Amino acid sequence: MPKMNVTVPFAMSQADASEKLKGFVGKIKERYQGQVSNVTEEWVGNVLKFAFTTFGFTIKGDLNVQDNQVVLDGDLPFAAMMFKGKIESEIKENLTKLLA
Repeated sequence: MPKMNVTVPFAMSQADASEKLKGFVGKIKERYQGQVSNVTEEWVGNVLKFAFTTFGFTIKGDLNVQDNQVVLDGDLPFAAMMFKGKIESEIKENLTKLLA
């Protein structure tokens, strides 16, 4: 399965960044109503394990809150490869706004 990776730096404590990210998946679901379904999220320490379906594709991965950056590593179905850049840029944009 193809991988996607997004890194977003932040200038706050790791705890503050984690707190801001607690609603990240919900915000994605709200912003893209009708386009995103089957949303799941689970926090394990400083790592958010998430999954959602969009346009028939299931996207899943981990959002790791580190000391000064957030690193998203995820899996994309082969059929979604042509949308990889768009998916990564949308996620990066949303994370950047949330952690500003």
